[in-house]
Amino acid sequence: MDVLSSRVLVRPTDHARSRHFYEETLGLAVFREFGPADHPGVVFHLGNGLLELSGSSESGPNDAIAMWIQVRNVHKQHERLERAGVPILRPPVQEPWGLIECWIADPDGMKIVLVEVPADHPLRRDQRP
Repeated sequence: MDVLSSRVLVRPTDHARSRHFYEETLGLAVFREFGPADHPGVVFHLGNGLLELSGSSESGPNDAIAMWIQVRNVHKQHERLERAGVPILRPPVQEPWGLIECWIADPDGMKIVLVEVPADHPLRRDQRP
C-alpha cells in the first residue's frame, strides 16, 4: 500500500460544540473547510496527521476508540484544559513505559490521550550505534 494521506474522521453529535472544542479549546489549526456554508465539514491539522469533523452521529464514540496527541508539555496543557472546563479523565502520570500521559474527553466523551515524550525516552534518542 502506498499511503499518500490519512486522517481521523469524527462524526460528532453536535458539530458546532465539537468544532469549538477542537478549534478554540484545544487550539487546533484549520486545514480546510468543505461542504455547505451553513454546515461545513472542517479538517484540522493534528501534528503529522489530520482530524476531520463532518456529518453527525446520534450515539457518539465508543470505548474502543481513543485519539493520541503528542504535546511538548503535558502538565501545562492539563492545567490549561482543566481551567477551560475540559473533562479530565486522568491527570498527568508517568507510565511504566516512560511516557507522560494525561487523559481527557471531547464533548461527546471520546477519549483523548495527551502524551509528552521525555527528553531521555528512547523515542527521542537515536538508538543506532
